[in-house]
Amino acid sequence: MTTQQFLISAWNWNPWVIAICIITILISAARRHFHFTQKIGWLLAGTIMFFLTLASPIDTLADGYLFSAHMLQHLLLLLIIPPLILLSLPSTPVPDRFQNGRWKWLNWILRHPLANWFLGVGGMWLWHAPMLCNAAVSNVWIHRLQYVSLLLMGFAFWWPIIGPWRRQRLSPLAGIIYLFSACVGCTVLGIIITFSPVEVCSIYLHPVDRLGILPLIQNQWGLTPAKDQQLGGLLMWVPACLIYFCGIFGLFARWHSETGDEAIVPESKTTKTLMEKPHGH
Repeated sequence: MTTQQFLISAWNWNPWVIAICIITILISAARRHFHFTQKIGWLLAGTIMFFLTLASPIDTLADGYLFSAHMLQHLLLLLIIPPLILLSLPSTPVPDRFQNGRWKWLNWILRHPLANWFLGVGGMWLWHAPMLCNAAVSNVWIHRLQYVSLLLMGFAFWWPIIGPWRRQRLSPLAGIIYLFSACVGCTVLGIIITFSPVEVCSIYLHPVDRLGILPLIQNQWGLTPAKDQQLGGLLMWVPACLIYFCGIFGLFARWHSETGDEAIVPESKTTKTLMEKPHGH
């Protein structure tokens, strides 16, 4: 099998993935009356990334063949898809049912940045414990639980930065510290994975070649289990931090904008006062 043949045949047309994508697009289109807006653009981008993560050859390779593809899936589920979806949501006050109703517990979690941070960063560490990592690859139900939990933890992590409830967002300075510390946490995990023996997810050491693509992976692509794990560690180390730094740059821009607005408001008030003040003759 050639690389081109693999890329054509390795798509996973999972009905539930396709159904989620179609429903999401239809709901968005109905809400916006079919007028394209920036928020619909974010939603479409998130939906496309969701489809590529769980239906493209990335999913086929992650399913017992390549640890690096497995790691790429995790980064997309935790750090790419959730912020794209959150950016598509309209800014609103905190609904009453999240303040006093039965969903009050969820609001308590979402307004505690430390809990959100541990969910986002700790989730990545948790699912790369050798026992859980192997179980997620070998058991389909644990595998699906992993997908869902990573998405939910990703939403929780990004909520204090770009959540739709503006009053619960962190200040730019606090957000910068929040994201930078997350980068440090992922860097440490990436370094450990990169320089560890092939034991983080040992199931990838002897993959079951059910599709007959192992010669393509190891002979043509040159990805031995050791190189594969090193690549996975580097994905956690470098691209993850680049994503966090994109968020940091966005917070710097927000900080600069808020500072500029504060400087303009007093000046305009002073000008208005001078204009309204009667002149003596």
